[in-house]
Amino acid sequence: LYGGLGAGKTVLAQGVALGLGIDPREVQSPTFALLREHEMPGGVGGEERAEGRLSHLDLYRISPSEAAACGFEEVLLGPGVKIVEWAERLPFLVPGALALTLREGEGDRREIAELASQPEPAPE
Repeated sequence: LYGGLGAGKTVLAQGVALGLGIDPREVQSPTFALLREHEMPGGVGGEERAEGRLSHLDLYRISPSEAAACGFEEVLLGPGVKIVEWAERLPFLVPGALALTLREGEGDRREIAELASQPEPAPE
């Protein structure tokens, strides 16, 4: 997800979570934690399944080189649903990823400014 502060990235992540059966109140901006993971309902016998996980990253506080050092590539290339706020700071491409740019509209409204596939990685 791309867009400035207050563009609605976390609110959109909450909407995606709701659609996946996750309580949207559990989805908060992971700005300080960098990564928050949420289990999707429906795991067999209460077992955690990677394919049943929403991984929500927020790269606002780190540079592309720091993002590379954090090991996010393994999370992002693995199974499950991923949402990355400030994705322009990723130093690598995620196959099949969609880039969604949000911007503030009038009042409390937010707008989708652009939707594209295969965003360019950030320079190191």
